[in-house]
Amino acid sequence: MTSSAATATAGPRRGRAVGGLLRGMPLLPAVVLLAVFLAGPIAYCVYYAFTDMQLTGASGTHFVGFDNFTRAFGDSDFVNAVVLTLVFVVGSAVVGQNTLGLALAVLMEKATRPVRAVTSTVVIAAWVLPEVVAGYLMYAFFFQQGSLNAILRGLHLPQQNWLYTLPILAVCLANVWRGTAFSMLVYSAALNDVPQELVEAAEVDGAGPWQRLWRVTLPVIRRSVMTNLMLITLQTLSVFGLIYTMTRGGPGNKTETLPVFMYQQAFTSSLIGYGTAVALVLLVVGALFSVVYIRMLKMEED
Repeated sequence: MTSSAATATAGPRRGRAVGGLLRGMPLLPAVVLLAVFLAGPIAYCVYYAFTDMQLTGASGTHFVGFDNFTRAFGDSDFVNAVVLTLVFVVGSAVVGQNTLGLALAVLMEKATRPVRAVTSTVVIAAWVLPEVVAGYLMYAFFFQQGSLNAILRGLHLPQQNWLYTLPILAVCLANVWRGTAFSMLVYSAALNDVPQELVEAAEVDGAGPWQRLWRVTLPVIRRSVMTNLMLITLQTLSVFGLIYTMTRGGPGNKTETLPVFMYQQAFTSSLIGYGTAVALVLLVVGALFSVVYIRMLKMEED
């Protein structure tokens, strides 16, 4: 009797297991592609980060353990790249894109339809440009004989070589110009979810525009704020083409962020192992930012 009951119970279980496998079959091609083209290269890079692989001059590749990471943290150029990366991320993404995107979204909410259409077109046009094209446009704007100095000359104001005297500021402003559209779209969608009753009640109570924004709007859209900050931070951490097109990391190493430093080491100096180790550090930095933002989102939920 017990054996019959066990057999009767096992039958439906096997049926459910087979049914689950059959339902998962359509996902198999995607899983294979992710394993081959994402997980595989990442695993290969992790291996290279612990070797002395070079493009030229080396007779073979040898396992060197943590030597590449030890060398990186003892390298003043690497430390400089980390500092510049943090300045670039905070200046152009956390402060620049985030603040300007929110400001544009708030202003466009009250603007007429033609103004919204023109503003959206202009801002989004910069976002959809390829990174290299945007870099060349910003180079043409900031370099010594560029558009910015031509405007200043017309206003009888002093000019300078912006890419030489203030290079990190120039690339930060270029990234703000190119990436603000994403934040603007996120906040435009979030503002549509703000209950108008709350805004009207605050207005009746005498709250001004800044008070309504700070005490009503931002608390309601705080989850969108954190999500936007996480996404633009990760996007900005990986910016390479814009900076390399504008300055190639120069003058000297004044705009050599981690992606540019990694490229210089791996492909200019032919130190693939060392460059890959720097890439892993960049990956860890991105993961740390993600963890911080996710923890802050969970704290908001609690």
